[in-house]
Amino acid sequence: MNTRKPLNNAIYTALIAGGLTLGGTAFAQSQGLYSADELTDAEVFSSKQPDKVVGEVEDVLLDENMQVNSLVIDISEFLDFGQSQYVIETGKFTVETIDGDDKDEIEYKVTVEMTEEEISQQPEYTNDWWSQTKEATANAWQETKQGASSAWESTKAATASALDSAGEALDTAGDKTEQAAENAANETEQAIDAAGNKTEQAGDKIANETDQAVEAAGNKAEQAGEEIDEETNN
Repeated sequence: MNTRKPLNNAIYTALIAGGLTLGGTAFAQSQGLYSADELTDAEVFSSKQPDKVVGEVEDVLLDENMQVNSLVIDISEFLDFGQSQYVIETGKFTVETIDGDDKDEIEYKVTVEMTEEEISQQPEYTNDWWSQTKEATANAWQETKQGASSAWESTKAATASALDSAGEALDTAGDKTEQAAENAANETEQAIDAAGNKTEQAGDKIANETDQAVEAAGNKAEQAGEEIDEETNN
């Protein structure tokens, strides 16, 4: 077994605080907290030969989110593939806690979901791999950030447009309501004026008819008086 290398504080803190977040179902059973120090140098088994140690964890690789991207396993002392270290991505292994109640006694068992031959076909952990993967991952991260920023700007623009449309709709509805109220007021005023004119006309007619009736009654009274005078003189 290789001499355990101390992890830097950033990795150690990220793994502990983040609960060693992995893609897929990396843990057989959730433990809440995990020791990155104990995970390094943990024995690695193949799911095809669960009782045979095929390597040990050499390193834990994190991504930009400080989540576990992959494990580096060293198989040089266990398999006949020479001095080789391979990168096993999350989703291709599980981690089982052997004793998690005592922090000084914690042990982990890593099971790789592949055969020994398949392990040897995984990316070899070299400087070339490190440089290429680091650059590719950084570019992917940048594209993701830009995509998220673009999506946010699109969402803001769509929301602003929707609010503008809603405001215009409210303004239009308000204008229509105001116009309808003005129309109703004008129609009411016209109806009142028409009713007043009809009332005035009816009053004039009644007055005229009354005057005519009074005049007719006066004429009849005068004629009757003349007839009485004439009879009296005879």
